[in-house]
Amino acid sequence: MSLGEIWAILRRRWYFMVPFTLLSLLGGSYLYVTVPVSYQSQSSVALLDSSAVARLAPTFGNPISNAGGSLIVTADVLIRTLESNDAAKELRGRGVTDPYTAGFAPASDSPLLMLSVTGTDRAKVLRETNTLTTFAGEQLSALQAAAKVPPAYFVQTAPVVLPQTPVAKSKSRYQDIAAVVILGVVSAFLLSILMEGVAVVRRRRPTKRAEPRARRPRGTGRLRTGALGRRVDATAVLTVYLALALFIPSNLALPALGGVGTPANVFALLGLLWYLATWLGGRVLPAPGTRLVRVALCVLGAAVLAAYVADAMRESSHQEVLGADRGLIGFLVWVSLVVLTSAGVQERGRLDALMRRLVVLGSVVAAIGFYDFFAATNIADSIHIPGLQTSVAQVSVMDRGAFTRPRATTAQPLEFAGMLAILLPFAIQQALDPVRRHLHAARRWGPVVLMAGALPLSVSRTSIIGLLLVALVMVPRWKPARRWAAIGVMTGSVAVFKVLVPGLIGTITGLFASFLSNSDSSTQARTVKYSAIVPYLKEHPLFGRGFGTFTPDLYFFTDNQYMLSLAEMGVLGMVALLTLFVTGIHQGGAVRRLARTESDRELGQAFFASAVVAMVSSATFDSLSFPMFAGMFFLVLGAGASYLGFIRREAAATAAPEPAPSAESPQPQLVESR
Repeated sequence: MSLGEIWAILRRRWYFMVPFTLLSLLGGSYLYVTVPVSYQSQSSVALLDSSAVARLAPTFGNPISNAGGSLIVTADVLIRTLESNDAAKELRGRGVTDPYTAGFAPASDSPLLMLSVTGTDRAKVLRETNTLTTFAGEQLSALQAAAKVPPAYFVQTAPVVLPQTPVAKSKSRYQDIAAVVILGVVSAFLLSILMEGVAVVRRRRPTKRAEPRARRPRGTGRLRTGALGRRVDATAVLTVYLALALFIPSNLALPALGGVGTPANVFALLGLLWYLATWLGGRVLPAPGTRLVRVALCVLGAAVLAAYVADAMRESSHQEVLGADRGLIGFLVWVSLVVLTSAGVQERGRLDALMRRLVVLGSVVAAIGFYDFFAATNIADSIHIPGLQTSVAQVSVMDRGAFTRPRATTAQPLEFAGMLAILLPFAIQQALDPVRRHLHAARRWGPVVLMAGALPLSVSRTSIIGLLLVALVMVPRWKPARRWAAIGVMTGSVAVFKVLVPGLIGTITGLFASFLSNSDSSTQARTVKYSAIVPYLKEHPLFGRGFGTFTPDLYFFTDNQYMLSLAEMGVLGMVALLTLFVTGIHQGGAVRRLARTESDRELGQAFFASAVVAMVSSATFDSLSFPMFAGMFFLVLGAGASYLGFIRREAAATAAPEPAPSAESPQPQLVESR
């Protein structure tokens, strides 16, 4: 359906669009007038060692010089005490009735606490912040007195930043107003399209008696032949999404939406509305044979909704509520990608074109990674787009050993490695495709060289594991001649890297050696996090704490998607996540099993390898928390379902029996032979 056709439908159904739009604008205006402006005041408190401890060398009586890492645990205990129900009850008795928060100061590795109070009365907020700051010092002294610590060794609190003049916080207010307006306009849009679809179905319904010729709806014959009248299909929508997702740094997002508010995600939501309009308008039907992936996505949706309800039923903080809302938005983005690829693509050629564009754009990101590595920089740091701000704190150049870890336009080197690893099988499949043999070798093998070469440059175990998985899944399925050639190329590539990038192979092998000997600091940190997350799992084992609520600024990095899913969505979320991965693996195997050509069999093996890489690499970092990796994974997952649908329909058409001869056709006469 073209944009002109959608506009014509909205004009015909103006009696839905106009009232709903006016009601949403009136509702937004009412909220603007009635909802008061919130004010927030903050103070910062540092924990200092006692004078008795500070007299020990080398501090010589200066407690500030001895405010080291040993006080981090003390600060964490104090934060948990301030956020307890008993502390909240006592603060209410002292007049602190507005919401308050206590936590570590952002980007601080020292025992520096930030206290904040948010309310609608500016003067009251300032008084409550002073009360909270004083109460923090009293609670610390009470904790130490209860532990029978000698007063000479008491850890003291020292206000570093006194309670600040309350600042207006209108962000949440405008978010509520925008939500009401968007909800009204979208509801009117969907209702208009739905009624148009009902009218189309009624016009197509056969009747016994002859009916007069239906009048052509007004406006359909006057559609423009320009941009508005041009037909739009799912491949075109997804191509724009890929350009936005891969070329705009994934850490840049709309301020009101956080990490899920990237331009690509916003466009994906618009694409979902376009598909709904086309489907409800009766212009397209979901591609047959592609339902399995959408069923798996429904399982994930049930886990997300159950976790959202679980978060609403517990006493969650305001940040967790916002995180749960962002989680729902992110899930809708995934729904859009899966629906557009699996149900929206109606022609095999258009799906092939989409996969070729995916590989080409992914190779461009890999080329940017080469530049980052050899120039010792991150090109994404120099990209600034008006209206967007970074959603990742302190995104900067990351080093490991003597090498700069590239991230190109991704948010983190691990996302860079994981994203290229799930795209590499398709680059290899397209390079070996007999249909593309007429192209120049550089055009066919360039993406393979760029992607496979950029993976080791990320200097991470995730990239090497991804490379090995791709080789282990795809190479054994090849014929012996191609298999031995591939083994020779991989062996030669190791030698090339040793010559062109001295020390890189040694650094990578050192990463695995330290991992196997359990002497790697990052591995030890992850092991500690596994045990630290157990208490949260015991609190909400079935449905979790809420999808999108276990954020690093409130808790800690899990560096493991499975552990993160357990914390946020419980056992149901873990089952849903594994269902997605198994669905991707099944689709790849089914395509290979049902394919009638060698090209399609290798395509199925590519989907199989990509799903295996996504499943294994999700154990090395919280993969679905990164928008570019998650977007590519769900797009590939939907594309696998679409290819499986085409293969099934082709197999069914080939196996269809020939029509039986009619009764009127002459039957062959049996002749007795003598």
